[in-house]
Amino acid sequence: MEENKKFKLVSSKKTRYLLPNILTLAGVCLGISSIKFSIDGNFSLAVTLILFAAILDALDGRIARLIKGTSEFGKELDSLTDFVSFGIAPVFILYFWELNNYGKFGWAITLIYSVCCVLRLARFNLTKIEDTQEWKNNFFEGVPSPAGGLLILMPLIYELTGLDIGLDIKEFTPYLTILIAILLVSKIPTLALKKISISPKTTVFLLLGIGLVFIALLFYTLETLLIFGIVYLITIPISIITYSSQNKKIQRKKYWMRIMKIFYNEKIKKS
Repeated sequence: MEENKKFKLVSSKKTRYLLPNILTLAGVCLGISSIKFSIDGNFSLAVTLILFAAILDALDGRIARLIKGTSEFGKELDSLTDFVSFGIAPVFILYFWELNNYGKFGWAITLIYSVCCVLRLARFNLTKIEDTQEWKNNFFEGVPSPAGGLLILMPLIYELTGLDIGLDIKEFTPYLTILIAILLVSKIPTLALKKISISPKTTVFLLLGIGLVFIALLFYTLETLLIFGIVYLITIPISIITYSSQNKKIQRKKYWMRIMKIFYNEKIKKS
C-alpha cells in the first residue's frame, strides 16, 4: 500500500528557501494594503507602501541567489506578487485618486494597464537568454513592472510634494498611464544592471551613494521618488542607444569571425 504523499512547500533540510518567499509575500501584503489606504484617501501612505514593495521585490531575488535559495515555486510566486503589487495596486490608487473622474474611460485605462502588466510578466517568465548573449542580461525588454508601477504614480507623487510649476499635472494622468502601459509590453531595452562589474576602488563611493539615497528616501520620500521617476525616463533613450551600440559591436564581431572561418577553411582546402 502506497504511503500518502504530503504536500511540502520546502524540504525540512532546505529552509533557506523560506526567506525569499517570505519577502515576496510581504511585498504582496504591502501592495494590497496600499489599495486599502487609497480607498481611505491616505494616498501618501499608499504610495509609500508601493515603494517598500518595490524595495522588497529588488531584494528577494538577490537574496535567493545569494543564499542559493532559488526555486521554481519562488519564481512563480514572485511574478504573481509583481502583478498584484505593481500591476493592480498602483493603477487602483490612481483610479481612486483621479481616474474615476473619467467614468468608463478611466476604468478602461485601469484595465489596459493591468492587462499590459500581466502580459509583460508572462513574456518575462518565458524569456531565456543564451550563453553567447550574456550582455543582454544588463537590459530588460520593455519597462519592468516595479518601475512602471512607480512611474504611473508620478502625477500623484507630484501633487503630494506640494510643488507648483504652473501646470495641472492631473490632466496628464490618463495619458501617462497609457504611455507606461505601452512601454511595459514594448521591446524597448531598458537598463537592468544585473551583470555590471564594479571596481574595488569605487565600492566605497557606491555604498556612500546608496546610503545617501536611503537618507533622501527617509526624509524626502516623495521628492526623491519624483526625481527618480524623471531620471528613469531620461535613461530610457540612453539605454536604447547603449543597447544598439553593443548589439552592433557583437554583430560586427560575429561577422568577422565568420569571414575568418571561411578564410581558414579555404586555406585548409588548398593545402
